[in-house]
Amino acid sequence: MVRGQPGPVLTRAGVVGSPVAHSLSPVLHRAAYAALGLEGWSYDRAEVPAGELAAHVAALGPDWAGLSVTMPGKEEALSLAVEASAPAVAVGAANTLVRRRAGWYADNTDVDGLRAALVESGVVEVHHAVVVGGGATARSALLALRDLGVRSVRILVRDRLRPPTARLVESLGLDVRVGRLADGLRLDDAEVVLSTLPGGTPAPPVLRAGAPRATVMDVSYAPWPSPLADAVDQATQGRVPVVRGTRMLLHQAARQVELMTGRDAPTSAMDEALGRALAGRTPR
Repeated sequence: MVRGQPGPVLTRAGVVGSPVAHSLSPVLHRAAYAALGLEGWSYDRAEVPAGELAAHVAALGPDWAGLSVTMPGKEEALSLAVEASAPAVAVGAANTLVRRRAGWYADNTDVDGLRAALVESGVVEVHHAVVVGGGATARSALLALRDLGVRSVRILVRDRLRPPTARLVESLGLDVRVGRLADGLRLDDAEVVLSTLPGGTPAPPVLRAGAPRATVMDVSYAPWPSPLADAVDQATQGRVPVVRGTRMLLHQAARQVELMTGRDAPTSAMDEALGRALAGRTPR
């Protein structure tokens, strides 16, 4: 090896999904490898449309340690695993695949990421919450909120609750009300509002009723400000900040690093790299 040149890649990992070009996961994982001294590790992006994850995974060589899976492949990722964590099974989706001797292991670190991001935002315990959206990420949000003590949840969806989400709600024993996105979002009837809508999705109307008291988090982070962040800002005249999904991204990635490398995640180094990447981006 020539001094000053990168060494050979011995272990690979990466993020897959569609679209995936905006993903900041490479920033986080590469920063972790550098901080951990894992010089032989690489992490890249791959565009993998819906229905093509199985073929992509089957083509991976033995040097692949793991994959971060974003939309639309999370349900498919779970189906490819020979073993899965309890959260992944409960959610019915996995955002992480880790190679093990017997085959692929599936986990859902979105639950860890959401819970850690809420705690970081000052949420120690929550009784009443609103979840915007009803897909796989909404189910991860329900598990994270359950871990923080939630008792009742209002779920806002376009039409009706998806069957996997309805089954999870029943298994968790939560008091759940289902509302329509078109009817609007109130910020005064919950302690936490979690939007799980995909990035760029139009926001529901934000109603100006009462004094807003919720911690609001949008799991999306590109484009930013998101439509929901803009709507909340306008409705509250800037009095209610919206936590950007990069906080969830950081913490779920830290857990992925631990699963893939077997080492403690250097979260501070990852956070610093994330901050530098965000500072170098335009708002949109």
